[in-house]
Amino acid sequence: MQLQSLKLLHFRNYDHLEVEFNPTINIIYGKNGSGKTNLVEAIYVLAVTRSFRNVNEKVLIQNGGTLSKIEGNILKDDVYPTNYRIYLEKDGKKVKINKNKVIRLSDYITKIPIVLFSPDDLKFLKDTPSTRRRQLNISISQYSLSYLKNLSNYNKLLKQRNAYLKKLIVNANQSFEYLNVLTDKLISYGMMVFEERRHFIDKINTYLGKFYEDITGLGGLKIVYQSDYEDKNKEKLLKSYQHLLKKDLAFGKTNLGIHTDDLHFILGEKDLKDYGSEGQQKNAVIAYKLSELELLKDVLGYFPILILDDVFSELDREKIENIFKILKKDVQTFITTTDLDVLRWFSLDEYKCFEIVNGKVEKESNHERK
Repeated sequence: MQLQSLKLLHFRNYDHLEVEFNPTINIIYGKNGSGKTNLVEAIYVLAVTRSFRNVNEKVLIQNGGTLSKIEGNILKDDVYPTNYRIYLEKDGKKVKINKNKVIRLSDYITKIPIVLFSPDDLKFLKDTPSTRRRQLNISISQYSLSYLKNLSNYNKLLKQRNAYLKKLIVNANQSFEYLNVLTDKLISYGMMVFEERRHFIDKINTYLGKFYEDITGLGGLKIVYQSDYEDKNKEKLLKSYQHLLKKDLAFGKTNLGIHTDDLHFILGEKDLKDYGSEGQQKNAVIAYKLSELELLKDVLGYFPILILDDVFSELDREKIENIFKILKKDVQTFITTTDLDVLRWFSLDEYKCFEIVNGKVEKESNHERK
């Protein structure tokens, strides 16, 4: 899969942009604040309909504007390209495929698989469990529409159950029968979400340790998936919810379920969140992203698009060289950097450079080893 071309209108600091990309490696370079990350952010939004930055989507629209448009042509399986468009407005967004409006975003999200690493992705390892669950949801949703639907149904039921718990606090004479119905349905959807998460992590672990070793020279990295649903059938889960009912009523919320799941990056016997160095944590997240790339290839039959945003900052030459060795020629990759000299360390067969200056592509250049 490859993004052949991109058009932007009033996106971030880009007033207007039309650009064509290389099918392999694309280097986007320039000074800090020039718009490098904004460009790859637009590619990411085109794929998953939202930014990888933790921002209100209104800020994606250029200052003073009311509309922003992202348009891209995607080529898959060497057939005719498909045109994708996203319109960002103050009151929401619209998406189109080949000029046909797509009503449900869930029918769009799985169309352009993409894997991204940015400096903020260290939060995936270092931040709260909700951050790790959010990343996990994005990863699985890129290839599983059923996961997206089951998770959505689970979240709706969770909201309803919490609301009814609050009613029971106010009026103890309310019927518990409705609560039991909600709990039963919550468990059913939760078990399906749990199974897909467990399968995803099992697959990630088949690659993770090897990639981490290829980057750092150290083996043994794995992810441990922690869930209330582990080793429990529906009957056991019903008993667990019943056992925690007093606590749920006391707090007015559901204290057990897949909404409390967490992931732990374990190197040897050490949890990298608590005991890993900054370098170990960064290399672990990069290894995870490369593992996700391989997993999506296994599931889809083709590689997703890869974005490496400022991935080489604070990494030594050996680590960067190891990452370049891992990158495959049939993965379209977008790399942002402030230091173009880093490319002189390596023998890339083919790549295209884009110099970004104040929201414009100041210069394009194709490079091919002869």
